Amino acid sequence: MAHTYDHQTVEAKWQAYWVQSGTFHVQEDPDKPKYYCLEMFPYPSGRIHMGHVRVYAIGDVVARYKTMRGYNVLHPMGWDAFGLPAENAAIEKGVHPNVWTQENVAYMKRQLQRMGLSYDWDREVNTSQPEYYRWNQWIFVKMVERGLAYRKRSAVNWCLSCETVLANEQVLAQEGKDGGVCWRCESVVIQKELEQWFFRITSYAQELLDGCDRLTTWPARVLAMQRHWIGRSEGVELDFPLAETLAGLKAIRVFTTRPDTIHGATFMSLAPESPLVEQLIAGRPEAAGVREFVTRVSRLDKATRTAADRDKEGVFTGAYAINPFTKERIPIWVANFVLYEYGTGAIMAVPAHDQRDFEFAKTYHIPVRLVIQDREGKLASETLEAAYEEQDGAGLLVNSGNFSSLSVSQAKQAIGEYVETQGWGKRTINFRLRDWGISRQRYWGTPIPMLYCDRCGIVPVPEGDLPVVLPDDVPFTGKGGSPLKESPSFSQATCPTCGGPARRETDTMDTFVDSSWYFLRYCSPKNTTQAVNPQAAHHWMAVDQYVGGIEHAVLHLLYARFFTKVLRDLGLTTADEPFTHLLTQGMVTKETYWCEEHRWLLPTEIKKDGGQRVCVHCGRTIVTGRTEKMSKSKKNIASPEDLCERYGADTARMFSLFAAPPEKDLEWSDSGVEGCYRFLNRVWRLVQELLPVVNGADTKPGSGESVLLPQLQRATHQTIKKVTEDLERGFQFNTAIAALMEFVNELYKFWKEYPGEVLTVAERAAWRTTVETLLLLLAPFAPHVTEELWETLGKRPGMSRQAWPDFDPVLVASAEWTIPLQVNGKLRSKIVVPAGSTKEQIIAGAQEDPKLAEWLQGKAARKIIYVEQKLVNFVI
Repeated sequence: MAHTYDHQTVEAKWQAYWVQSGTFHVQEDPDKPKYYCLEMFPYPSGRIHMGHVRVYAIGDVVARYKTMRGYNVLHPMGWDAFGLPAENAAIEKGVHPNVWTQENVAYMKRQLQRMGLSYDWDREVNTSQPEYYRWNQWIFVKMVERGLAYRKRSAVNWCLSCETVLANEQVLAQEGKDGGVCWRCESVVIQKELEQWFFRITSYAQELLDGCDRLTTWPARVLAMQRHWIGRSEGVELDFPLAETLAGLKAIRVFTTRPDTIHGATFMSLAPESPLVEQLIAGRPEAAGVREFVTRVSRLDKATRTAADRDKEGVFTGAYAINPFTKERIPIWVANFVLYEYGTGAIMAVPAHDQRDFEFAKTYHIPVRLVIQDREGKLASETLEAAYEEQDGAGLLVNSGNFSSLSVSQAKQAIGEYVETQGWGKRTINFRLRDWGISRQRYWGTPIPMLYCDRCGIVPVPEGDLPVVLPDDVPFTGKGGSPLKESPSFSQATCPTCGGPARRETDTMDTFVDSSWYFLRYCSPKNTTQAVNPQAAHHWMAVDQYVGGIEHAVLHLLYARFFTKVLRDLGLTTADEPFTHLLTQGMVTKETYWCEEHRWLLPTEIKKDGGQRVCVHCGRTIVTGRTEKMSKSKKNIASPEDLCERYGADTARMFSLFAAPPEKDLEWSDSGVEGCYRFLNRVWRLVQELLPVVNGADTKPGSGESVLLPQLQRATHQTIKKVTEDLERGFQFNTAIAALMEFVNELYKFWKEYPGEVLTVAERAAWRTTVETLLLLLAPFAPHVTEELWETLGKRPGMSRQAWPDFDPVLVASAEWTIPLQVNGKLRSKIVVPAGSTKEQIIAGAQEDPKLAEWLQGKAARKIIYVEQKLVNFVI
């Protein structure tokens, strides 16, 4: 074996072996427990980054560990390959999206293989290929048949100059101005209504919400975000009659979760997008001002409009409604903070008890009427400085007619019942969750398999004609809507019902569709007759461990849960939820560097000059900025390729796992990388030095008097216990690696104290067992170096199929106890006693300790507190 660890040669050797031997290929095996380990698959942007390395290293350690624990592990990988960057590349560089994507896939696959990741590449999926997206289309058609996919008008981001729809990320903010501009031409972006396809995710809203209670091994933060997004609200829908009835419109229906405050409703607010606005303003002098306001507000994204710190703006429609309880005329306004998607798009505004309404009322001088007192009875409408929104700790209702003197909870119940008895409305449940708009006016996505026939209407593409394949004869200009409209070979079709001419849908599906069920496709990726083989899905699902970023806490994870339930109802899986355990890893962060002339700098663009760091281009002193998430824009990046070239994949894996717990952010450290590299070299040298001792030694040591033997056995079994517990307890990789580093330190110490020439047969055997155990424990973290050292010991290749070592509780037990000694609760000394010592023996040993005697100063203890095997406290 080479004296120096040549990581490049070793890693290339074992990566080739794993491919040639099919080490990670897996099939269903009823004789083994299954374990499905999955990391979120990447978008093939061109290069993997350290964030990828971290998430994939986490998943790989889990997969390798579970395999060694006897599980039949499914650990696949694929590509979330549709997306806007490929289309942008086509516009800017003239490279077809498919060419750009597949070149990136090939490059990134080589990068992942170089990391030594244990993927079953036979199960690889690529969402941009017809053999995958045909099943997106099949699922879509099935959802149409079940009423879960439908078409309606909805607002999109529209560039007036390019005459095209923009994704949210293509709308750039204007500094100091409302609204956004097009990323390409910087023209104003407005909201425009187009016919769009939607998935009826709201049909599963209650089940999605109830399921959160059963996902007990998901991070609480993720579940809180999902519950908030689904947003179940119990309340009342009721009609506010118009003061002047209009043709076709006699009342406006509102939804409120606070019927107890209805007597305090002094105005109404409509969402700018509400179709009621035009009905109310028709023929009124206020119409022009209202339309101008609606146009201006429609340019803003909804998050900006509804931000808590944003000014509450509105415009009066000129129309009035009647509060059904107070019988008062109240003005109807259009307000920027009201969303059409929630409830009915109209609210009863109660400024005394809702802060947004309060701010709005103060701005526009609308009356504020208090209808709930605090418990001290000190509130007054005239002196309120903010809305009184308390419910559980509130006082009783006031100024509320027959409902005065009721508590908030009593009033909600009583007023809800009264609304129903009067025929004004009903008690109901509402959800914040809206149906999922999946139409995208772009090329690089799954074509929506629908046809438009003048005679038959909207008709789905027959199953036998799927997939509807993306055409190649498409111009990419970035203007004029979907490029698919410009392809006659694609857009012109034949109606399957009547045989007449038909127009093909030219919108493509949201790319979240691709990632909403890929984990099910991995169960049977080569199946050409079904999206999912039900038997394979029954064997593998649900995913036992899913790993990915917190940024996907809502949309991807919620859509994946929705799709799983839809496919369950289609009979393709028995799983109710897609992921049993979820780990959301932290970001990889690094210092940023700024030069006044050359702006953000790479670490390689900095040099030291007289103790200061300066820019290599201009010699200016650089400013060390904040430690932030690694990003190309700020150049605070570390290249995985450079890391593998200089230190090896095992070092990259070790550092990404050792530097922080997996759920925390990892701050990049060059010295930390070098430390992991030194550790692996220490392991290499240790095994090399021990080879003459351990080769040929028996692994079943006999008995005999030895000082070394019990120390080796105890250190070995304590390390097995520690690493195993750390991996089982929330995958605490950092502390597991720390235990292995400490173990190696101990082994070097033992080797120095007890050199090979004086070892007994039993001690030589113990050393061999110890070295084998070290390599087995280290294998999931650093698979290349451990495979090489394992082979050097004369073992057959294939460490990932070796059994994980078990610890012996008897050998774990320490021969000695370290007992802290306290005086009046403060640590003053420690003593070491034989394991198994009695209370009396420990106290007697403590009283003989010279350091403790200094603190006692000859005083007798009033009380001696003994905590078994933990401490002795002398109270004086």
